[in-house]
Amino acid sequence: MAVLPTAADVAEAARVIAGVARRTPLVTSHELDAITGARVFLKAEPLQRTGSFKFRGAYNRLARIPEDRKAIGVVAMSSGNHAQGVATAAQLLGIRATILMPKDAPALKRERTAAAGAEVVLFDREKDDREAMARDIAAARGAVVVPPYDDFHIMAGQGTAGREMMEDLVAQGLTPDSVLVCCSGGGLLAGVALAVAEKAPGAKIYSVEPEGFEDHARSFAGGERVANTRRAGSICDGLLAAMPGELTFAVNKPLVAGGIVVSEDEVKRAVSFAFRELKLVVEPSGAVPLAALLAGRLDVKGQVVGAMVSGGNVDPALFATLVA
Repeated sequence: MAVLPTAADVAEAARVIAGVARRTPLVTSHELDAITGARVFLKAEPLQRTGSFKFRGAYNRLARIPEDRKAIGVVAMSSGNHAQGVATAAQLLGIRATILMPKDAPALKRERTAAAGAEVVLFDREKDDREAMARDIAAARGAVVVPPYDDFHIMAGQGTAGREMMEDLVAQGLTPDSVLVCCSGGGLLAGVALAVAEKAPGAKIYSVEPEGFEDHARSFAGGERVANTRRAGSICDGLLAAMPGELTFAVNKPLVAGGIVVSEDEVKRAVSFAFRELKLVVEPSGAVPLAALLAGRLDVKGQVVGAMVSGGNVDPALFATLVA
């Protein structure tokens, strides 16, 4: 049976990434509080290095690679944010990186991944088996495969965002009643759940996903992993994993209260709200927890609420249409 990370591993990850990853702020809004009837604290990961939380897990994972394996390198699969996180972490640590990215990934994410020194290999999200492609490249080179979520050190690293959120809330004398986390493969959710459960065991943790890609919501409801029937077709390009990860679901199942689903229009409203009211550039995938709060998908009146705003790497042309 696979060994799963604990809150202690999240604490160790925080030590590893200290001074390299940024400690992002908790952002508040009087208007958001008025809309929800709650005190809402948004973890602003668009301000993280590479523009998303993914750098945390990538650096924590790559920092464990022995010196004699660095030249052989790593292989990763990502629609964009994990790609940039791995590419930048590899650049900082002197590791060769090859990244498999879907052809429909935003151009900005592909360009920034290449700019960080990674070799980019494109694949068709609908037709190609990206995991098989990654295994083939890794086998040919002897490289290390760095999964986007289903990995011990990736989960622990992502959990540092939740650990920071908890530390900052405790410093204000607050304990969250609810915590909302955007969800694709479940790595961020798993790490945050571990960090929150340690400090606030009474808090309810929820996954948030776009409509049509709510595999976590359905998996939590049924008690076992189920897959999405679609692989593409959402504005939330970073939340299109086929199904919950095996390891992430093992962590999340006992800790997560349930899943919340939001519509495309609700996500668009959240992106616009973040720009106009919070002065944050948030990509659609990172805006789903905010979308859930603005749409009243969860009754949080009178509560202290934490929400992960996970990234800000949005295509400029798309962003212009969302905030127009």
